[in-house]
Amino acid sequence: MKYSIAAAFALTLTASGSGTALAAPESTLKVALTADIRSSNPGINRDDNTDSVVLNVVEGLVGYGAGGDVRPLLAESVDVSDGGLTYTFRLRHGVKFHNGADLTSADVLWNWQRYMTPSTDWRCIGEFDGRSGLQVVSAEAPDPSSFIMRINRPSALFLDALARTDCGMTGIVHRSSLMADGSWDKPIGTGPYEFSDWKRGRGVTLTRFKDYKSPAGAADGYVGQKDPQIDIVQLDVIPDPATVKLAIASRSIDVAQIMSSDMQELRSNSGIVTLASPDSSKHAILFRTEDPVIGDQKFRQAIAAALDYKQLVEATSDGLSTPNDSAVFSGSVYFGAVQKKGVEFNLERARKLLGESTYRGQTIKLIANKRSPMPSFQVALVTQDMLKAIGVNVDIEVLEWATQLDRYNSGKYQMMSFSYSARLDPALSYEQFSGDKAKQPRKVWDNPKALELLQQSYYTTDPAIRRQLFDGLHEMMSTDVPLVLLYNGLTVWAHGKNVTGFAPWEGKMRLWSVKIGQ
Repeated sequence: MKYSIAAAFALTLTASGSGTALAAPESTLKVALTADIRSSNPGINRDDNTDSVVLNVVEGLVGYGAGGDVRPLLAESVDVSDGGLTYTFRLRHGVKFHNGADLTSADVLWNWQRYMTPSTDWRCIGEFDGRSGLQVVSAEAPDPSSFIMRINRPSALFLDALARTDCGMTGIVHRSSLMADGSWDKPIGTGPYEFSDWKRGRGVTLTRFKDYKSPAGAADGYVGQKDPQIDIVQLDVIPDPATVKLAIASRSIDVAQIMSSDMQELRSNSGIVTLASPDSSKHAILFRTEDPVIGDQKFRQAIAAALDYKQLVEATSDGLSTPNDSAVFSGSVYFGAVQKKGVEFNLERARKLLGESTYRGQTIKLIANKRSPMPSFQVALVTQDMLKAIGVNVDIEVLEWATQLDRYNSGKYQMMSFSYSARLDPALSYEQFSGDKAKQPRKVWDNPKALELLQQSYYTTDPAIRRQLFDGLHEMMSTDVPLVLLYNGLTVWAHGKNVTGFAPWEGKMRLWSVKIGQ
């Protein structure tokens, strides 16, 4: 089997009154960061905030499209052969690093070897070294524009793992990104912006890469057309939401992530544009089925039927989100009619199921936290009120986030209001909560038939077959009710009206599409 995945901006001159051509003043975009970046090393000592900055600087062989599908980025095409075991990446011509050096397959090989060296401490080494089942058995650069990787078994998730943002997109950097002693200095990548300066605790400065070579095609997620327009992007650390709100209102900051509760106030300012950007994170209520009460399937089904999802989501997201009880995020290429069905809010059915269950008025403990901006506590409050309507007594136990995470990982709870981080491929989304609970107590769903479908989705690369598998998992989950998925997360942003083209995706800034006027 063989198939293929297909895959400058100039400074403006202006004339003075005497007719002499003068360079236009440099454009500067001021952006607020909620926290400092953890490092500038792709996929190493990172968080979402770090990824949001670094992925404007580095690029990988492949990247995500907006629907969660993986497409070529530094690669022009990807040929898959040998029964799904061999991947040949043909590099785009004319791509340069920020230091002016040409990108070749030798650079890609050097990066791969660096990532797979344990001392590099790459977050995603375990996705490729065999411990998760998938192993890259060889990597080679047979000519300057070709890079070949061979894996031990067919995998639907191989390219996805290469594209993952928490893996730094397996970003390709020049060797001079390292100091002479081999330690990390700063990323010299191929992306639309150069990493110019980092004042720790204060902020980061990026500058436009004037020799940037854009991929072809329409802008789509992290792939397609990128046309950097801003000369200097100054990212300042402003952790306090109130200060951020004042800064954006006074125009001392051009772009900022804001609290959803501040959106309405800022929206009334005619000089400010606000937007809510959905992502693939998930807010949920988890059930511990080992508990004698929670273990009753009819009790869990009663809870699912007692929740008015539209009202709950509107109340806990400041009216900005819509319900989605599927593990497939609403923007996915796999989100279809089955996922849209949703759980029906039906109090009569909920009371009937509760009466058929073993529940006899016991108080159920629902764990939550007050970590902003997550809606854990708000979801718990609304859930408590809605379950009271069918006669279920719920006591909310508020924990510090670190303590709740310990309870989550150990499985020591009855019910929990919890948020899962973003996963674009549905198989990885289901994997977050599906598995052997004896080996991984954080898992909540261990139906053997479901785990078999999930395993098939790891290896099957045919999109039509994968869709059938995900549809089957959704229907099975709706019956088993190991958790109740409520809605996908979002980030809320504000920017000056003079800023155009700002379009965050998956909670991250894509600076290459932004323009700024007076």
